[in-house]
Amino acid sequence: MFNKIKQKWENYKAALRERRKAKWMNFKSKLPVPLQKFIDDCESLWCKYDNSAIGEIINTVVFVLVMVIIIRFFIGEIRWIPSGSMRPTLIEGDRIVVERFSRFFGYPKRGDIMVFYPPSTELSKEPLSVLKRLTGIMCKDIAFIKRVVGVPGDKIEIKFEKNGSAYVYINDKKYEEDYIKSVYEYPPCPSEAAQRWFVPSDQVMKCGPFHLEYDEYFMMGDNRGNSQDSRYWGTLKRDRFIGRATFLFWPLNRVKVLKRLNK
Repeated sequence: MFNKIKQKWENYKAALRERRKAKWMNFKSKLPVPLQKFIDDCESLWCKYDNSAIGEIINTVVFVLVMVIIIRFFIGEIRWIPSGSMRPTLIEGDRIVVERFSRFFGYPKRGDIMVFYPPSTELSKEPLSVLKRLTGIMCKDIAFIKRVVGVPGDKIEIKFEKNGSAYVYINDKKYEEDYIKSVYEYPPCPSEAAQRWFVPSDQVMKCGPFHLEYDEYFMMGDNRGNSQDSRYWGTLKRDRFIGRATFLFWPLNRVKVLKRLNK
């Protein structure tokens, strides 16, 4: 029974190939003779290439590259943490899984840990540069990892209390965060005059208020005393996001799911 089904399937595929070949030959017959000869020569060269060892190697390499691009662009990728800006949630040397598929169905939410290209990273649109970003091979574009604190429409401000602690205020309400390293390690806010003077600089922290427009996000590291984030270089556009960190898998003694915040 199985052999009969298999044979019918093979006959069906052979008939499809014959019909496609007949249609192609009919199409070629209507072309000018010089163009027909050129196409025949190309087909002959392709057959020789496709059946050669070099052809098999090139086909394999192209297939692997295509699969890598599909996986990295639509599913996810692996990244490692180079700095301590996300301590204590993530530390230097951690390996994480970054998923990318959710960006096709929604927007980053407050509390998400996101990997992104900061505004200072100029993204070239040249084909080779795009291919490097898609495959991750020899890609030198700098990426950051921070937490989403402000989403479009928010008013974000950092305020200090008398005891030296500092808190983020979202829409004039204190935002309690239990995942950050310390509320006492914020760099001091410059005066209003100094903030206006240093607006173009990404070396001086600004405390706001920041008013987030459509498609703008405010990113902050969990290690507030040692993180170059939106306090320095401003808000982030949505098209700069690479993906959301979901799982820490190495080292083994730190394995955990990087869950979204409940509040």
